[in-house]
Amino acid sequence: MKTKLLALTLFAGSSMFAGTHISIGFGVGGYYPAPPPPRVVAYVPRSPGFGYVWVPGYWYPHGRRYEWRAGFWSRPPYRGAHWVGPRYEGRRYINGYWRR
Repeated sequence: MKTKLLALTLFAGSSMFAGTHISIGFGVGGYYPAPPPPRVVAYVPRSPGFGYVWVPGYWYPHGRRYEWRAGFWSRPPYRGAHWVGPRYEGRRYINGYWRR
């Protein structure tokens, strides 16, 4: 009983000396990763069949760095579609997509 009372007293007493901490931060601008590295030179393997389109490799942001996505063969999702590669417009990254 005395042990519990002592522990409770120590706990209550220590909270009296705990101060309130307030932190205010200001940010200017934003984080933009460094520009992507130069293109990787790679060969294009033979097409797996009729109707496939080669999507070239590209760098894409992943957290605070860039990762390389190797090129690949793909079938367009609909007739007449073509691949528009990823790009930067200003400092904004735009993913690649299929377009009519």
